[in-house]
This record gives sequence, structure tokens and C-alpha cells, in this order.
Amino acid sequence: MPIRNILCVTLGEDAGGVAQHLLGGGWQVVQAADLAVASRIQTHQHFPVSLLVMGKARAVPDRLLEACVKASNGSEWVAVCEAQALESPGFRDLVLNCFFDHQILPLDWHDLALILEHAGQRAMLRSQHQTHLHAADTLGMVGQGPAITRLREQIRKVAATEAPVLIGGESGSGKELAARAIHQCSHRAAGPFVAVNCGAIAPTLIHSELFGHERGAFTGASAQRHGLIETANGGTVFLDEIGDLPLELQTNLLRFLQEKTISRVGAVRSLPVDARVVAASHVDLAEAVAIGRFREDLFYRLNVLPIEVPPLRRRMEDVPILAEHFFQSCVGESASRVKGFTRQALAALTAHSWPGNVRELYNRVQRAVIMTDQRLIAPADLGLAESEHAVGIGLDAARTMAERDAICLTLTRVGRNITHAARELGISRMTLYRLMDKHSISQSAE
Repeated sequence: MPIRNILCVTLGEDAGGVAQHLLGGGWQVVQAADLAVASRIQTHQHFPVSLLVMGKARAVPDRLLEACVKASNGSEWVAVCEAQALESPGFRDLVLNCFFDHQILPLDWHDLALILEHAGQRAMLRSQHQTHLHAADTLGMVGQGPAITRLREQIRKVAATEAPVLIGGESGSGKELAARAIHQCSHRAAGPFVAVNCGAIAPTLIHSELFGHERGAFTGASAQRHGLIETANGGTVFLDEIGDLPLELQTNLLRFLQEKTISRVGAVRSLPVDARVVAASHVDLAEAVAIGRFREDLFYRLNVLPIEVPPLRRRMEDVPILAEHFFQSCVGESASRVKGFTRQALAALTAHSWPGNVRELYNRVQRAVIMTDQRLIAPADLGLAESEHAVGIGLDAARTMAERDAICLTLTRVGRNITHAARELGISRMTLYRLMDKHSISQSAE
């Protein structure tokens, strides 16, 4: 196990010499006899695992214990205490919400060793997870799974051209984010990116909104106005939900794609506009063509470079990473005391089918951060039922899950290089091969 540093905070009796026993077990132990010393130590050093040992003499306010735990910056805490200590509502709440696990005195050294080892594995997993979050792709698309990786590759390819792009995908899957990524990767990145929701503009105004109008073109047109396509000159115009564009406007858009000119309402001459068109639709435009709701010639003009944004249910491996990304964003915008998700909440997130896709995930996390009264977000805070798989999970099963997740994350991060992955995990290549076989993990990306 590569992570062996531990902070041992002993309040009262040492419960049979826990610190000395840890030293004998190969842990690098830093001891603190009170919370003040522990807080000072934590300002200079980070510990993946922290152990709180409370002997029979306990006269420490719960608020001071909570302050010490919160100051540990993500350490996995384990408590060793007398059974009566859990009769205190404040301490019981602290253990439930902020501790990885606890053990009741008298100690079972074998069980404690397993708990601490599992806490260390979870700390390693959390560290790798944070590395992925902070090394977010320059495209602004969070995720490490094969589906989002393929999408990034497609975006980089289409961004190098000037041809129109048609983005497909369900509502809430991130089509506008993909369009922005195409713009940012293109040579037009310094130019404007203008997003237009074709389904949100009143039919009577959409012609003027898209192409602009001259002064006096109609009642109320008291001044000349540039259209949204014209304001994208030198950049990219993103036409979202283009399937909602009226048929008569589709003709004007086709002319722009063919000639790179527009005509404002009431104008007597055309204007050249240098804007790349990226369009998106959650409906099947080929089907819309078949029933006469979308021009066939416009469809073929737009469908030069089609890409598909996958729904969240097809990239479930990214749900925990996305949830953490949204959590950090929401916490940064508020004064919330929330510190993260319970294991049950993460299990519920990965068990949900996400009909509303990434937008639904963001909304649920945002609501939970605002509404929860706990330190850790629970399934109920997210409006989700607790996953059956998260109830009654044994320590061995939890260790197996953490081990498999750590291997998968490391392999993804090092490009499936066995030598590099083994080095980062602190094991031999043969051991890694054995563990991969044990967990049915393929050396090639799935």
C-alpha cells in the first residue's frame, strides 16, 4: 500500500498503545495529544488517513472536534472510542457525516488494520480523482470515459476545418458545450461565438433576430439592427434546435451557407458575412426531412460533419467526476458547509438513469448543496432513492470496489501503460496483471 502516513490524535488514554501498534504495522505515525497540537500539525502536513482515539477520559466539545476534522483538508478519518461516546448526539452526528469509519473499544487489531488500509486506498482513489478534476481537458468537457474521449477527438478534427457541423444529441447532454469547444479549437477562437436558440425566439421576430433589419423596415423598426448571424462575423454562430426554424427562414439560411451573404429585412443589397455555422438538434433531422418539416437541401448543407454528443447514461463512468465538478462549482458560489457526498449518494448517482442528462445532474447537485443540512450530501438531498447495492455492503466488497476503481483510474490516466500504472500504484507489473485478471480489466480501453 503506497500511502502509509497517518495522524494519530489521542484524547485521554491511548487505548492499549494504538500509536505504537501502528508503528509496528509499518505506518509512519505523527502523534498529537490534543486538538490544538493536531490543528498545528495539519497546517504544515497533509495526512491521507487520520485516527481519532478517545479513551475513557473525554471532555472535548463536539464543535472543537468538528473544527479539527474540517481543517484536515480531505483526510479520511477513523474513530476509536467507547460505546457510550456515541450516545452524544453531536459526536454521533460527526461520526456519521465526517468519518470514514469507527471502531468500538476494546480494539480488534485485525479489524482496525483492515479499516485503516481501506481508508488509505480510498484516500489514494480520492487523490487520483482530484488529479483528473484539476487536469480537466482544455475543451472544458469533464470526463475520462471512452465516450467523452471519442467526442473530444471528433471535436478536434472538425475544428480544423471550415465546413458546417451538425451536432446531434438529447436535450441536456451538452451540445452547446461541444459547439463552444469546436469554436475554441478552431482558428476562429479569437472571434465571437454567438449562440442562438431557434426554438426560443418568437416566429414573428426570428427573421429580424437572425438577419437584422433596416430602419423603417416595419412598424417599430426605429433604427438599423444587426442580426445575430452578422454579429458572429469572424467567428462562429451556433444555431441550437435548428429543427424548430420555420421553413421560410430555412431558405434564407441555405442562401447564407451557399453564398456567405445575408439580407437584412428591408434591405436592398446583400452583406457579406464570414461566420462558420455549427448547428444542433435533439430531433432526427433526417426524419424531419422525410415528413416535410425540414428542407432536404439545407439538411445536406448542414450535415457535412455530423457528431453526436452521448447521453449521460452511455457514459456512467463519468457521473462521479461530473458530480464532484459540479459540487465544487456550486460550493464556490455559496457559503455552504457541505463537504462532499456520502458513499450512498455516489451509489445512487451511478444507479440513476439520467433522463435529463448532464443538465439534470447539475440541477440535482446544485439543489442538494443549497438544501442539505448535513456535512455530506445524502441520496435524499439529491432527490434520489438509495441504491440497493449501497445498503449492507461488506468491508471486503468495499475494498474490492476501491481496488478496482483505483486500477481503472490509473490505467486511464497513464494511457493504459502497464509499467507506468504499476509504478504509480506502488506494485509490480506482475501483481498489476494479476489484479487486472482478478477484476476482469482489459489492458486496452473499452
